[in-house]
Amino acid sequence: MIEADGVSYRRHPIRTHVVTDRDKINEVCATYAAPSMVEGDVLFISEKCVACTQKRAIYMKDIHPRRLAVLLSRFVTKTPHGIGLGIPETMEMALRECGTLRILFAAFIGAIGKLFRKRGWFYIIAGPKASSIDGPCPNTIPPYNECVVLGPLNPDETAADISKHIGYPVIIVDINDLGGNILGVSDCSMDRDLYARILKDNPLGQSRESTPMGIIRKA
Repeated sequence: MIEADGVSYRRHPIRTHVVTDRDKINEVCATYAAPSMVEGDVLFISEKCVACTQKRAIYMKDIHPRRLAVLLSRFVTKTPHGIGLGIPETMEMALRECGTLRILFAAFIGAIGKLFRKRGWFYIIAGPKASSIDGPCPNTIPPYNECVVLGPLNPDETAADISKHIGYPVIIVDINDLGGNILGVSDCSMDRDLYARILKDNPLGQSRESTPMGIIRKA
């Protein structure tokens, strides 16, 4: 249970099988989430789950980082909550996704931020494509313990398509134990900031829970 703007909300994580690129995200949501939903509910889905169905999980062995990626990854602050761009393979994918010039500029701004003891400036400049990139961690479920997973393609359009399929509002989220963002909403009138606050404590978990989606319901 969590309160936001004076309203209490329950968040119900939903366990699924290990979702892969052999699955269709609409069908996964229809199978696991829709039968438990009622009017007023909102379905939230992790960006990694959506991305994996879009063939956005790339095996580490297939990524060949350039020297620049190796160099830049050394300056990324490591945290217990995820690798981020702190290894050459994830940094290489950020360079490909965002463009070399943008990542270099973001690195420059990030370095200035560190001088003033301000964190997060790099990702503000690099954008959500960079911040959504996930590398393998010790608790990552196979086969993704050997993969870099990129952010989902067209998250707003994807959320809208899922919503049309299951008949309930949908949001696609990038949430971890440090906070997160709402990457996609099925209706542009949905309050992204509100849902980010409702989910700020990461109710889906950060380990091997196998709960890549959940239901938001007013208490």
